Amino acid sequence: MQSGSPFDGKVPVFVFPYSINFYLEDKATHKQILTVYNPYECAVLFKVLCTAPKKYTVVDPEGSIKPQSCIDIVVRHNVVSPSNCNVTDKFRIQMRDCITKQMIGKRDVTATLLSGDKERSTPEHESFQQLPSVPSIGRTPPSQYSIKAPTAQYAVSYKPSDGVQAVNNNPNYIVIFVAVVCIVALLLPTEGDFNSATSIFISVHLKLVFSFVLGLVTMVILRPY
Repeated sequence: MQSGSPFDGKVPVFVFPYSINFYLEDKATHKQILTVYNPYECAVLFKVLCTAPKKYTVVDPEGSIKPQSCIDIVVRHNVVSPSNCNVTDKFRIQMRDCITKQMIGKRDVTATLLSGDKERSTPEHESFQQLPSVPSIGRTPPSQYSIKAPTAQYAVSYKPSDGVQAVNNNPNYIVIFVAVVCIVALLLPTEGDFNSATSIFISVHLKLVFSFVLGLVTMVILRPY
């Protein structure tokens, strides 16, 4: 590569489409357009070659493309006859450096003449039909599924399986006994209360402990309800 070239070796050539089709009975398709892109930051030269130049006319087969621009190349089929149907030719788009004139890339595009017209030959115009529905046995259609929040009735109707014991809802006498002890302790006079008739006193810190335990016990007693 000569000095001053903005390109370092080969670069990809962007052409759309990669293949063009002409249709024997559709005159509108006898002229096709190739778009060549130059995404690079400097201008490039292009040249169009063909394997069957006598069958086609290319408007402006060579020229230049500005940086980050594109051009449209018009390709016309000149020999539209049944004998040329299903024959594939090729166009080659060469891209050259504007400064060095060296080829930096190429892209081949196929061209085919098909029989019939485009409306009957293009897959997009095929006839689509509805598929037969298969009845689903024992299965609810997806649109009929619903999610419901759990209610209290599940807890009532729950039956433990073998090896699992049901929760006993009878009152726990040990918990009740602890609650009574805590209440009695909280009713006793606090240390320093000399006006009390009893000789049993409990410190403030101990009463805080009993109060905390009583709160926990109360939660255990009331939780089943």
